[in-house]
Amino acid sequence: MKPIYLDYNATTPIDPLVAEAMIPYLKEHFGNPSSNHFYGHITRRAVEEARSQVANMLHCDPQEVIFTSGGSESNNYAIKGVAMAYKEKGNHIITSQIEHPAVLEVCAYLEGQGFRVTYLPVDEYGMIDPEDIRKAITSRTILITIMHANNEVGTIQPIAEIAAIAHEHGILVHSDCAQTVGKIPVHVEELGVDLLSVAGHKLYAPKGIGALYIRQGVKLEKQIHGADHERNLRAGTENVLEIVGLGKACELAEQELGTAENRMQKLRDKLEHSILEAFPQAKPNGHPDKRLPNTSSISFRNTEANTIVSELSERVAVSAGAACHSDRVDVSHVLQAMKVPLEYAMGTIRFSLGRFTNEQEIEQAMEIIIDVVKRLQPPEETEALQFFVGQEFKLTHFTHGLGCACKLRPQMLEEILRKLPTPDDKNILVDTRTADDAAVYRLCDDLALVQTVDFFTPIVDDPFDFGRIAAANSLSDIYAMGAQPVLALNVVGFPSNRLPAEVLQAILEGAQKIADEAGIPIIGGHTVDDTEPKFGWAVSGIVHPDKILRNIGAQPGDALVLTKPIGTGVLSTALKHGLLSEDQKEQLVQTMVRLNKHAAQALQEFDVHACTDITGFGFIGHLLEMLKTSSVSAIVDFDAFEILPGTESFIHQGVIPGGTKDNADFTQPFVKYASPNEIKRIILNDAQTSGGLLISMPANQAASYCELLQERSGQRAVLVGKITEKLEAKVIVN
Repeated sequence: MKPIYLDYNATTPIDPLVAEAMIPYLKEHFGNPSSNHFYGHITRRAVEEARSQVANMLHCDPQEVIFTSGGSESNNYAIKGVAMAYKEKGNHIITSQIEHPAVLEVCAYLEGQGFRVTYLPVDEYGMIDPEDIRKAITSRTILITIMHANNEVGTIQPIAEIAAIAHEHGILVHSDCAQTVGKIPVHVEELGVDLLSVAGHKLYAPKGIGALYIRQGVKLEKQIHGADHERNLRAGTENVLEIVGLGKACELAEQELGTAENRMQKLRDKLEHSILEAFPQAKPNGHPDKRLPNTSSISFRNTEANTIVSELSERVAVSAGAACHSDRVDVSHVLQAMKVPLEYAMGTIRFSLGRFTNEQEIEQAMEIIIDVVKRLQPPEETEALQFFVGQEFKLTHFTHGLGCACKLRPQMLEEILRKLPTPDDKNILVDTRTADDAAVYRLCDDLALVQTVDFFTPIVDDPFDFGRIAAANSLSDIYAMGAQPVLALNVVGFPSNRLPAEVLQAILEGAQKIADEAGIPIIGGHTVDDTEPKFGWAVSGIVHPDKILRNIGAQPGDALVLTKPIGTGVLSTALKHGLLSEDQKEQLVQTMVRLNKHAAQALQEFDVHACTDITGFGFIGHLLEMLKTSSVSAIVDFDAFEILPGTESFIHQGVIPGGTKDNADFTQPFVKYASPNEIKRIILNDAQTSGGLLISMPANQAASYCELLQERSGQRAVLVGKITEKLEAKVIVN
C-alpha cells in the first residue's frame, strides 16, 4: 500500500494543473524575460501573469509582489532588508519564540551585527498576547516580524491587531505566511502587514519558488546584487518555469479556498477526535479555535515520537515534535515555548492534511496510528507514583471517561431493567418502574424516606473540586424529588498504587464542603481499591408522601423551566484535553458545584406538575423521561437555553463525550429538529454532571418562580419550552 501522506505542512505535492501550466515553459518557451524579442516577450508575459495571480490571491497590487527562491529567502530579504534600510532610525526588532528558523536564524544573525531582538513568549496554545507587543516597543523599534500561523501546532496569530499596534508607533510589520496561504484567507489589507512571505512548495507549487509582498513606499536594502531584475529589488534571471507554477497554484488556491478549508477541517477533526477518543490521556496542542484547518498536533504521554514516526513510516507519513536519545530528549522550540510538559512533548506528532487527502485515507490512517501508539505506550500499570512527585495531580488523566458521561448507554440500561422483577410492597412509593431520580419508601402517614446513590469518575483535575462536584451531583436527586437531605455516606473507589492518600483526602474534604453547605453530616461510607478513582454519595432524605415531586405528570400548557446552563459534558471533555481557559474552567466548576437546594426550596411555593434533574442522559433524554408516560409533547426553544461559553466551539472541533453521542443516537427517533443542526443536537443531548432542575409548571407561574429564585439566591432560571397536546414527535426543537 502506498503510504498515506499526512505531512502537508512540511511540503505539498505539485498539483497536476500546476504541472500542466508549467510544461510549455519546460519544453518550448525558454526565452529570457529580459530579452527584447519574440522568445523574451512570451516569458515576460508569463511572469507578469503569474505576478497578477499572486497579487489577486493576496488582494494587493501586482507591482507589490516580487519573486524569490522560496519562503526562506522572502523572510531573509524582508527582515535584513528592513534592518539595513532603516538602521539609522533604530536597531530593535520584535519577533516571537515560535518562529520558523528562517526568521529566528536571521534575527540571530542581526544580533551579531549590532541589532537588538526581543523574542516574545506565547501562551499554552502558542498564541502571542498583543499587549506583550505593545510593552516591548521602544523608540528604537523598526520591525515586528510574527508568523501568521505556526507550522507545528497551527495556531493563527492576531496579525491585524499586532499590525495596528505597530503602525501606531510607525513600525513596519512582516509576517511569514508560508503556512496560511492556500489554507485560510490571506489578504494584505485585512492583515495590515507591510511585508508578507509566500512559499510555493506549501501550496502545491514547486520547491524553490516563493514571493515577497512589499507594500508601496517600504524601503528594502537589496540583498542579491547584479542586474535590475524584479524592479531592481532582486538580481537574477527569473525562474520562469517555477514562477508560472506559483502563479497557477495561487490561482487555484483562491478559487478553492472556502471549499478546501471546510473539507480539510472536517477530515482533520475526524482524525483528531478518533485519536483523542482512543487515547484520553493524549494532549492536543495549539489553539482550539484559531488554528489551521488542516493541522493537528497531538502529544502522547511517555511515548517517544521518533519511534512512532519510525513505526508509521512505511504506512503513514507524519512529523515528530521531538527526538528522543539515550541521554536526552530534543523537544522542538515551539513546544518548549508553549511549556508542554516533557512527558507529553517527547511524544508529539504533527498530522497535517491537504488537498489530496481523502476520507478513506483518514479512516485507514486512524486505525494504523491507534494500533501503533497502543503498542508503543507503556501499560497503565507503569504509571508509578514517583512520576508525579512534585507535580499537580490531574485526576482526569487517571480515568477513561468523565463524570455522568460514564453512565451506561440508556439503550442497554432500559433493556436490563425491563427484565428484572419489581418488589411488591405497598409502602414503596417510587422504584425502578419509573425513571425518577431516587427511590421513595413510606415510613408512616406523614413521612417518607428518599434514597439515592450516585458516583462517577473524575470530571475535573483538582481533587477538591472533584469531591465538591460529585457530592453536589448526588444531592441533586434528593432535591429533584422535593425532599430534604438528612445524611450522606461516601462511596469511594481509589487506585492506591497510582495516587497518594493526599489525593483521596482532598476529594473527601471537597465533599465535606458541600455537606456543610447542604447542612447534613457524612456519617460513613465504603471504599474499594480500584484501577481508577471514583467518588460519590449515598444520600438519604425525607419528604411528606403527598409532596413528592416526580418526573412524570407534565400537563399541556405547562412551561418548561431549567435552572442551570448546559454544556458541562463537552467542556469537561475539553478540560481533560487541556483546552479550557482558566475563565472557562472556573465557570464550569462553579456551575457543577452549585447546589439545587435554592431552586428546590423555591418550588415549595408553586404548583409543580413534574420535576427532574439534568444529568447523564442530557436535556432531551431527561425531558423524554418526563413525557414518557403521558400523552403530551414538548416544544423546545433552543435559543432560550443558557449554554456555557465555548461549548459550540468545542463541538465544532469534535470535542464530544462518548456518552453525549450515545444520548443523541438514543433520542433521535423521538425528536424533530425544525432546522436540522448537529450543534443543537449535540448540546441538547450533552451528558451533564450536576445539572439543573427541569421543571414542568403552570405557564402563569413560571416567570414568578424565576424571579423568586433570582431574588433569593442570585441564581438564574430560564424558560426553555412548553408542554403541548400530543404532536407528531415527542419533542420538537425550534
